[in-house]
Parts: sequence; structure tokens; C-alpha cells
Amino acid sequence: MIKNLFACCFSLVAYLSLGQVTDKPHRILVQLTPEYAINALETSSFLSELTNRFDVISIEPIRKGKKAAEGPILLSLPFDQDPQELLVFLSICKQVSMVEMDDYGSTDGKQQVVPSDPDYTMQWALDNNGTFSLSPATAGADISMEQAWEIEQGDSSILVAVIDSGNKMDHPDFAGRLWTNYNEIPSNDLDDDSNGFVDDVQGWDFAYTDNLPADDMGHGTNVAGIIGLAANNGSGLAGVDWNCKLMILKGLNAANFGYYSWWASAIYYAVDNGANVINMSLAGNASSGILQSAITEAVNNGVTVVASMGNTNTSTKRYPAGCNGVIAVGATDPDDSRSQPFFWGASSGSNYGTHISVVAPGNFIYGADFASDTNYSLYWGGTSQAAPHVSGVAALLLAQDPGRSPSDIKLILEETAEDMVGPISEDVPGFDAYFGHGRINAYEALSYGNVGIQTLGKEPYAFAVFPNPTDDQLYVQLPNEGVKGEWLLLDATGKCLIQHHADEGGNSFSLHGLAAGTYFLQLKVHQSVVGVETVVVR
Repeated sequence: MIKNLFACCFSLVAYLSLGQVTDKPHRILVQLTPEYAINALETSSFLSELTNRFDVISIEPIRKGKKAAEGPILLSLPFDQDPQELLVFLSICKQVSMVEMDDYGSTDGKQQVVPSDPDYTMQWALDNNGTFSLSPATAGADISMEQAWEIEQGDSSILVAVIDSGNKMDHPDFAGRLWTNYNEIPSNDLDDDSNGFVDDVQGWDFAYTDNLPADDMGHGTNVAGIIGLAANNGSGLAGVDWNCKLMILKGLNAANFGYYSWWASAIYYAVDNGANVINMSLAGNASSGILQSAITEAVNNGVTVVASMGNTNTSTKRYPAGCNGVIAVGATDPDDSRSQPFFWGASSGSNYGTHISVVAPGNFIYGADFASDTNYSLYWGGTSQAAPHVSGVAALLLAQDPGRSPSDIKLILEETAEDMVGPISEDVPGFDAYFGHGRINAYEALSYGNVGIQTLGKEPYAFAVFPNPTDDQLYVQLPNEGVKGEWLLLDATGKCLIQHHADEGGNSFSLHGLAAGTYFLQLKVHQSVVGVETVVVR
């Protein structure tokens, strides 16, 4: 019977694979319960149901030989299909005793994606092996991008506005990455979309009031490239986010000068034209109610605002970093110390203060050249270079879950930042004025909301259901207060019957009207199912 069962499975594989091309399939391991594993007919019927209901590419037994039916079964889904639905279905199937993603590792235990760009090795901020030539360096003093890219590489639906000195708009490493206003007809001298700007097809130049936000000093091209240079294209460097779109808004002129009115106008433009993240690697001395109002408008509309702390090595607030609602970013060196000084000035340094949120690499940061299509040997230093690393990770977090709010993004970045990376004289345990919550870690940030079905029953998401069996009312209790999400009650077919917000601590809701039988209660947090319990209604 076992031989017949797996002959059936492999015939099914050949049929399903015919004519399909996959990039990197999702692999799911399933262990059947003993009573189903030994019953070839039941197992074959169950696997056929999976292939009919889900787009399974292949089915393969892990254990070979006579005991093949007793071992796990490997299911593969196309790379462009979300495996979550199948994971949830399998978690509530009576035929299944265990289900998990087929993970992988290496000799050092890391999972990583390394871009092929020839100058990538100069980007110590993304992967630091401790051998940087321009400065003392510490292995691991980076934002763990190679591990992060294994989880998320970005989405073209996410738009990052860069308010800076402009950009080299025709640079080949930005090809296909720059936002285009398709509601505007080019060069007809009309405001076709009635947004208040004429022919703003590629953004806007607020410094010189024209529709070409070209870079005339280099700063903006470097900053935009940190966020989103094309990767794996055989040229230059790699950006943090490989797929987001960049909205270029020029808020600094050729003399490195910009009015707050330009910046506020650029913020409103970004909000009104669909930006998800705004990067502001610029700073002024005076506080401003107008600038604060624009930032508040952005945050209230779901736009995450990231700003640089400033480079004067003081605790004096600079703006917009000092505004409410902003993720204020300080800079670190290749050895994880606070940048002081930056390579360009003995009295310079990353500003500090109680308004700081996190820090990120910001000294000796290579990038694209505003005066050349092929030169990648120029490097910049400042909190201006630290902020776009944070903006890039914010864009990846939104690609992973577009429903995240600015406060969600800020919380995740702060909660997953690496504490105690700098000298103990400044970087004390917990929050401090020099490093904030710590140096960002892109891998940990993306893992924060990437909770899979394999975490069932583990803290902080384990929950108790009582009474069980129940007649009418159901009570659930989370051991860790502060977890927020939603409850979903499913029937045996996977149909959702009740959806209920999970408040902090615990919840109760009525099951009145449900027929007697077995149901499944799921807890979803950040769009991922993190717990399932069986509920029996009498």
C-alpha cells in the first residue's frame, strides 16, 4: 500500500509540474498523524484535496524506503503565492500532527542574500566583516541587510519621498526606480491632474520652482541611492530596498540652503501624491509650527517621516528631527561607536538628545555620483546618510505589511534595534540620549512581524480558551498584556464565522447561534496567524 501511495504522489508531481516555471518555491513540511500516515487510501485522498484546493507544485516524501509513509511530506508552492493560507488550513486539519516552513541554514547559521553588484563590498553599513580600510571596524557593526533581504526585498507599490538636493535623474542605477506622475501629461504647460503643479511628471524642484528636481551638489543622489539603488544589475552598489519607488523632491539649492517653506511644501506634496515614507536628511536650527503642522499632516495620513539628527556634535535640537512624530536618526561608525567626528571635520559629530529614536551607519557611506554614471568611489558622512538606511528599512516593513502605521514602524524599529553596541560611556542599557534605542537591525525588524504558524503555543502569543467545551460564551486570555490583533473563529472547512478585535490582556465574545461541533480560534498579529486553539461548542 505504501508503494502505491507514493507512486500516486509522484505521478501527481509530474502532472502538476508540467509547464510550470518557478523561481524559489515556498516549501512546507507536513507530518501526518499515525492513523492517517499508514492508510494509503486516506492519505492519497487528503493529498488530492490539497492539490485541488491549493496551487501545490509538488509533493515528496522526506523519508525514503519502507517507512516512507511514516515520515514528513514536503509540499511546494509557487514563489509568488502566499503560503499562509495553506499553513493555516494544515494547522487545523485532523490528519496533520505537525506543520512548518522548510527552513534552511549554512555553516555559520545565517540565512542571507548577497547582491552581485561589483562595489557592494564597500557598503560596510549593510554587511560589515570588520576589515573596512578607511576606519576601525567591528565585524557585525551593520544593519544585517543580507539576512533581511532573505525575508523582504521591497515592493514597487511603496513610495519613498526624498526631500533633499535632488537626484541625478538619468543615472542608470535609478532606471525604473523613480516615481512617475502618470496623471500629468509631459511638456504641455498644464496642470493636468489639478494638484497645483505644472508638468510635475518626475516630482518637483521647490528650490527653483520647476519640474526637474536635478541634483546640483551631490547630497541628494547619495541619499536616494542609499535607499533604493538598483541591485543585482552588475553595476555599482545596492540600495536597502530593491523595489520601492523614489519620489524626488528638491528642497535644497546648489549652495546647500533650503527654506522651511520649501520643506513644508514638499511634505504636503508627498502626502497628496501618495508617498508612504518621507526621508528628510536636512536640518535647521529653529523650531517651526508650520513645519510641525506639515509633519503632523503626514503622520495622520499614514506617512512615516524619517529625519537626520544633525552633525554639530551637540544636544541642541535640530529640525525637523526635533518635531513630534518624526523618527530621528543618529549616526554610527564602522566600529559601532557614535560618529564623532565625521571624516570631513574635527569638530563634527552625530547630534544627541532625548528626542533621538535610533542610530544607523552614517560615516564613509559610498553612493552614486551626481556627476557620473559610473563612479562609485565617492563617500559621504553624516546623520544625513544614517537616516536613509532607516527609511529604506521602513519601506521594507511596509512592503511586508502595507497596513502598518507610522507608530507601528517606529515601534518595530525601536523594539528590534541592537542596544549596547557603542562605548559604555555613552551607550547605556536601554534608551539613552546618544544611541536612542540602539542601532537598527533590518533582519530583526522584518522578523518582528514575520511570525509563522511554527510559533504556535509559544510566548508571547500562547492563549487560554475557557470554558472548553462551551455552551454559549467564550473567554480567551493572553499571558502577555499589550498584544493586539484579532480573533478569527473558523469552522472545519476553514470558513470564518466570527471576527473579533483582540484587546489588551483578554477578551470574551458570544458563540450564540453556532451549531454544536468543533471550531478553530485563530489569533492574528501583524497579519500573521500566531496561534490556533480548538473550541468545542456543545
